[in-house]
Amino acid sequence: MVKNYTTSFLHSLMTITTLLGVVLVGYSQQPRIFTIADFDLKGPVKSCLVITSYGKEAYDFDMEGKLTKSVTRYSDTDYDVTYYKYKGEELVEKRFENYRNNIFESSTSYANFYEIDTIPVRKVTEKIISYDKEFLDRYEYIYNADNILVKIIRTNNDGNDETLIEYADYKGEQTQTNSLNGTVLKSVRKSTRIGKDKKKQKVVLTKNFLEGEPQSATEAIYDLEGKLIAETKFKQDPKKQQFVPVEKIIYEHDEKGMLVKCTSKKGKVVDVKEYIYQYDNGEEGNWIKEIITPQNSYTSRKIEYYKVAEEKPPVKE
Repeated sequence: MVKNYTTSFLHSLMTITTLLGVVLVGYSQQPRIFTIADFDLKGPVKSCLVITSYGKEAYDFDMEGKLTKSVTRYSDTDYDVTYYKYKGEELVEKRFENYRNNIFESSTSYANFYEIDTIPVRKVTEKIISYDKEFLDRYEYIYNADNILVKIIRTNNDGNDETLIEYADYKGEQTQTNSLNGTVLKSVRKSTRIGKDKKKQKVVLTKNFLEGEPQSATEAIYDLEGKLIAETKFKQDPKKQQFVPVEKIIYEHDEKGMLVKCTSKKGKVVDVKEYIYQYDNGEEGNWIKEIITPQNSYTSRKIEYYKVAEEKPPVKE
């Protein structure tokens, strides 16, 4: 899996948290299994507690590294819990539970159930039911013969919505276009180029549309190892009828691939952040504290590991 970290772990964490508990109309995500790699972790991690400025995030993993439970804690009495259940390598159930003042709120809690069919092609059916036994949504994720998602059908009490996902290759560029009921929502174009260092780079241009009209875009540049090294954000200028850049961000990494510097430029305003890490096992372990200067904000992590039995030497005959 290619990592896609942005300005800091906290930004990545907030993005992942959104994916864990929210399904957005038109932008629904196909069922995804999160692992320790998505949280910038390595080794036999059993749990990870992340302490941030807005609260705490706690994650539990099974021995294969799959996420089994996540807790977003805003205070001692207000928190959200999500549970994940698997069958083999498939996600079959996800439950989101909302607690306020230490009281379980069934009206805002729900469960996602997944059914997988592979004949004649792969199809995943997702049913979303509230804890009050109210039907909320039904999604069908339909794949082609190459196991690539090509259609999402959403059904609820308001009717049906159909998202088509089309793919095209042209002169070495791959383009994915998502359309909701015939109206373009998003397009993603991937290509490669040679950077100033004479090395290949992967370029991903994502355009977002509202009612079929372009609204914003982001061009992300990755190195061959999948690290994000530059990002340009655009907005649509209605007078020029084209995208104009509003922010450019440069990311610098150390030899271990860790983000150490982020330089953002908006117009004439330049903002520079530097990142310092502390590790739990010298330079080889997971980081347990990320310090961002010059504001000196930080994110800390408490990590628990599974005890891995040492291999016994073979018995000599």
